[in-house]
Amino acid sequence: MRKRADWMVKADEIILEILEGGLMLGPTAIAKNGDLSRQHVTNRLSILVAYEFVERVEDGYYRITDRGRLWLEGEIDASELEPK
Repeated sequence: MRKRADWMVKADEIILEILEGGLMLGPTAIAKNGDLSRQHVTNRLSILVAYEFVERVEDGYYRITDRGRLWLEGEIDASELEPK
């Protein structure tokens, strides 16, 4: 079971699931695949980067980190994490 934190929203899970496929994607592609607004994805990516669930690989492209994968697998309690 995935252990959420108060700072997390449903979109975070959708974003991580999309990125779990191993692709580097930008906010527009994530938004289209997740039925989310581009602006909301952009805002959430900033937060996910701060908590090291996602990393920015180059300008406008992101990928999931090991921490993000572990959270999807239910191995990490997000409420115990601090932003960097």
